[in-house]
Amino acid sequence: MKKIDRETVQKILDTADIVDVVSDFVHLKRRGAGYIGLCPFHNERTPSFSVSKSKGICKCFSCGKGGSPVNFLMELEQLSYNDALRYLAKKYNIEIKEHEMTDKEREEATERESMLAVSEFALQHFEHNLTDTDDGRDIGLSYFRERGINDASIKKFRLGYSLEKRDDLLSAAKAKGYNEKYLVGTGLCIQNEGGRTYDRFKGRVMYPIFGVSGKVLAFGGRTLRKDKDVAKYVNSPESTIYRKSYELYGLYQAKQAIVKKDKCILVEGYMDVISMSQSGVENVVASSGTSLTEGQIRLIHRFTENVTVIYDSDPAGIKASLRGIDMLLAEGLNIKVMLLPEGDDPDSFAQSHSTSELEEYLASHEQDFIEFKTKILLQGVENDPVQRSKAITDIVRSISVIPDEITRALYIKECSRRLEIDEKLLTRQVAKKIADQREKDAQQRQRQSARESLSTPSEDSPGVSQLQEESTSSTEKDIVNLSGDTYSRFLQPYEREVLRYVLRYGMLTLCEQCDEDGNAVPMSVLDYVKSELSEEDMKFTDANFAKVFDIAYLKIAPSFDDDYKIFEEQAKKRRSDAIAQGLAQIQASAIDLAEITLREQMLTQQCDEAYIAELTEFSALYMQKTLLSSPDDVVRHITTDLVSEKHVLSKVHTKFTKIETEQDRLADLVPRAIYEWKDAILECQIRDVRARICQATNDKEELHALMSKSMELQQIKRDFAKFLGERIIAPRK
Repeated sequence: MKKIDRETVQKILDTADIVDVVSDFVHLKRRGAGYIGLCPFHNERTPSFSVSKSKGICKCFSCGKGGSPVNFLMELEQLSYNDALRYLAKKYNIEIKEHEMTDKEREEATERESMLAVSEFALQHFEHNLTDTDDGRDIGLSYFRERGINDASIKKFRLGYSLEKRDDLLSAAKAKGYNEKYLVGTGLCIQNEGGRTYDRFKGRVMYPIFGVSGKVLAFGGRTLRKDKDVAKYVNSPESTIYRKSYELYGLYQAKQAIVKKDKCILVEGYMDVISMSQSGVENVVASSGTSLTEGQIRLIHRFTENVTVIYDSDPAGIKASLRGIDMLLAEGLNIKVMLLPEGDDPDSFAQSHSTSELEEYLASHEQDFIEFKTKILLQGVENDPVQRSKAITDIVRSISVIPDEITRALYIKECSRRLEIDEKLLTRQVAKKIADQREKDAQQRQRQSARESLSTPSEDSPGVSQLQEESTSSTEKDIVNLSGDTYSRFLQPYEREVLRYVLRYGMLTLCEQCDEDGNAVPMSVLDYVKSELSEEDMKFTDANFAKVFDIAYLKIAPSFDDDYKIFEEQAKKRRSDAIAQGLAQIQASAIDLAEITLREQMLTQQCDEAYIAELTEFSALYMQKTLLSSPDDVVRHITTDLVSEKHVLSKVHTKFTKIETEQDRLADLVPRAIYEWKDAILECQIRDVRARICQATNDKEELHALMSKSMELQQIKRDFAKFLGERIIAPRK
């Protein structure tokens, strides 16, 4: 195995655009200076996933996940650091230079990486079988040709063939050095009770299932035999890399078309997707023959709010699938439904119509879900009051799951008109359904809570003696417990605030210091913090904070000067080019010499300001941008958490008035944060002395020394209070 060279890594990190990367997975909308969308890491209906193009980071302010382009991919697709870099290199056509991995680096390869590698090998093996073997061409390729699938679609969906041999894939994979354990783990092979291993998909045409990032996760295989005792379709079982209820067939190929058209068309099978895509309707995905799940719906919602569900004309199948519509509605999606002509499914219909005919039929035959459900459920029961009542109740239940009140009200109004039922009656029934569901949800939570409370108590559960201790005063309890982990937790908010300034503004100049010759030398935020910590012998008690700070100071800061010089030269060139271009425009359009002089002065001033702003932004973002793409999980997560901003001032507020920002006030804020940390340490020392006083009542000499120490610490604390201000509320916990 090989590892990516450092120069290539840096090129990838410099090229990757966070908005571009996230847009491959999430439908983003512009909001102010940034972008916002539905979080891909958890279920939500109101967007809380924020993306900052200037900072190169994203973050969900509900679940906390996000980070740089690398961290985003690692979190979302469960990729390793190197695999995330390879994904970005492929996306931006960056040539990867590598070196051989050491034994230690090989050992760090995860089980997931191995399973993905085995799946990729199987994909290539099945493709090879289809086009480069006699059986593949005669059986597999002939089948696809008979179904009307052309070579471009075969390549696009990477279709393949598994030979009618018991261990064709197994033998080929083992010959290439792949571990049998991962072939079984992915479900590509099966191991029987006797310990013998064989191929799962032998004698089948193969449909690979890709994740959103393009990694092959699983396969579906269709037999071409007519035997009734042979299953028509066999699919990969769930594994470390594949969760069926969270994947959609064809989404990787369709995601760009879905975003472009702002609509997803949902069908049932593999061939439905391939045929429609081949006919020009590319924004189509399939649930792969399974019932639609919440995970699949959330996957769609990441790219669009509009879904069209296509059904064939089988009434029994339609009624069985109506539950999927309710699930789509509950997720807040806008639903349209379309019925195909009798005897057709999406595959056959797409094969027998041109692209324009297909698009025209889709546009003219989409129905609102109320209209569709009314026709389906009321068909044949017009004169049966009981069955009609049940059908209407079902429609009311569908309306009740819609989360948006305005949309619900509009559907109630439409339902009232279509069914000729009083609108107020329908409104009451919908409200009742909502109340009933809330009650069921509450009962479910209570049952879950009861089950958890009945579980066996752990050794840490409070006993009688603990409950008695809890009755003591809170002050005394703080004094007794202020040691070890509690001490660290007490100081953590202060340490966190200091580290936040280091990560956000570490390389910006904070103040000046005198060197040995008495000359004023700029001092960065990072250097100032390091100087204060060294002078007072202060250390981060939180091990992760200490780790991030050490990496920032010892590994990132030393390379800043060289990187700054390179960027400065580039910025100078941009400034010169802008001035030259501006001067040419001035000379071509100015009326007289006075105007030329004035406009040249203004141009030079604007270019100088832009040049200084570029250098300042580079310095401000240098630390966080480097750490956000660190291969260390702890470093990335802490940096993401500390540099993300939930709220950013709109340009409306800053267009005409200069708003003083946190960056403008660093000279005051950073020293204050250090002093507040020192004050917190002092508070810990005071409480510790008080605790020792309580325990030293029989030793007068020790008691006197402790009392003197307490008075000394109290005086220092009063001096701190003069600087901090008595009304300051520090972030204590």
